[in-house]
Amino acid sequence: MTAISTAFGLVFDPTVLAVIMGSALFGMFVGAMPGLTATMATALLVPVTFFMAPVPALGAIVTATAMAIFAGDIPAAMLRMPGTPASAAYADESYEMTKKGQLDLCMGVNLVFSVLGGIFGVIILIVLAPVLAEVAINFSSFEYFWLACLGLTCAVFIGTGDPLKGLLSLFIGLAIGCIGIDPAAGQPRFTFGNVDLLSGINFIPTLIGMFAVSELLRGAVTMEKGGHVIAQAVGSLMTGVGGVFKKYWFNFLRGSTIGTVIGALPGAGADIAAWVSYAVSKKTSKEPEKFGTGHIEGIVDSTSANNSALGAAWIPALVFGIPGDSITAIVIGVLYMKGMNPGPSVFLQTPELIYAVFIIFILANLLMFPLGWAAIKSAKQILRVPRNILLPIILIFCIVGSYAMTNSLYGVVLMVAMGVFGWLLEEHGVPVAPLILGLVLGEMLEQNFMSSMIKADGSLIGFLSRPIAGVLGVATLGLWAFMIWKALPFGASRAAVDAKA
Repeated sequence: MTAISTAFGLVFDPTVLAVIMGSALFGMFVGAMPGLTATMATALLVPVTFFMAPVPALGAIVTATAMAIFAGDIPAAMLRMPGTPASAAYADESYEMTKKGQLDLCMGVNLVFSVLGGIFGVIILIVLAPVLAEVAINFSSFEYFWLACLGLTCAVFIGTGDPLKGLLSLFIGLAIGCIGIDPAAGQPRFTFGNVDLLSGINFIPTLIGMFAVSELLRGAVTMEKGGHVIAQAVGSLMTGVGGVFKKYWFNFLRGSTIGTVIGALPGAGADIAAWVSYAVSKKTSKEPEKFGTGHIEGIVDSTSANNSALGAAWIPALVFGIPGDSITAIVIGVLYMKGMNPGPSVFLQTPELIYAVFIIFILANLLMFPLGWAAIKSAKQILRVPRNILLPIILIFCIVGSYAMTNSLYGVVLMVAMGVFGWLLEEHGVPVAPLILGLVLGEMLEQNFMSSMIKADGSLIGFLSRPIAGVLGVATLGLWAFMIWKALPFGASRAAVDAKA
């Protein structure tokens, strides 16, 4: 109880509340601008959080991402341009509703079910994270090695459309993670005599480059492709929402559950949760012919899913130090920066900070209702901000942030190089999320592998000798075997036959 009351005191400090409110407005604005993603909002906040205490820093990130995921629904409905990738699954459906004169109902449903879905995911986080932490406290290097392998495998084979390109991205991330001092032998690797590279590739400028600069480059290329705002007045948002909840309450529970499960998988995240929920909704609907014509059913499923996935993605990040998506990969970097090494020990050493994160999550989802309401009402003004003014301002923030993290031009050069590299990768269909996960988990994988080899005296059998390590190892090896079998010619044809059946 002492930790909980301390957490309330930390969160309800006037400074922290001001940071949360400012981050909420920032997240709402970034999310409502087409092309500026929730991940980009998080990456831009990181240099600012460097100067904050842990609680306001985490509060800023939690609040901004929750708002950005919802706000992405606004341009999706008015412009047919999703503000964030998490809204892409139902952008056409929302736009069709708007064309039919149902903008109020569409936005009201998006707002209410986003809030409810977010709270659903937070409840699962609050219930499951401490329980899993009690189990994980007994984990050794063997279990963490297999967890890292399982996380990287899920990121490649579940979180990407093309496993081969996902694997390529992952190996690039692992290779970049090898730059710096060898954690086992203490020898410099791939530094080429450069002093800046001795500490490895700096994580924050890399993230800003990969997620913010690459988006700026994409935005600059598509500057002239702005959408047309439908001239429809926003009226009463709550009219008809009660009837939708009464009719589709099961869709809300199903979408939130799917979002929570997918959100907890490393590398999956809110984008995939929304797509899967929309597909399940269409497949199981009694009126599948209405999908694509402005039908509210798929929107209920998918908007609940992408918000519930946010809280669930923090479960593997807090308990095991394995990011659930690209946003929690950034969060792990911030946790290390603040001296809060993620893992089960953080629940014992600083429980007040964990409870503070839970409270902030609930607060952010409750704040979403009034702020989301205001954002919808003023959406036309937000969408009129010229992109040729907005993008250079964001670039200035990126440069200042990268310089502040390293106190040298090295951070700026690294940011630009990673931004161009990330843009080129995505232009060729190679996702950058596995690269970031490889960069985050590479050191953990290597350290636990070397520690385990020393403990097992060089015997690979030792990796399967402990019960939980054995289960995780068999699951990982089984997943690898299944994916290899599926990639073989006879495996692919058999899978296609099974799918048709």
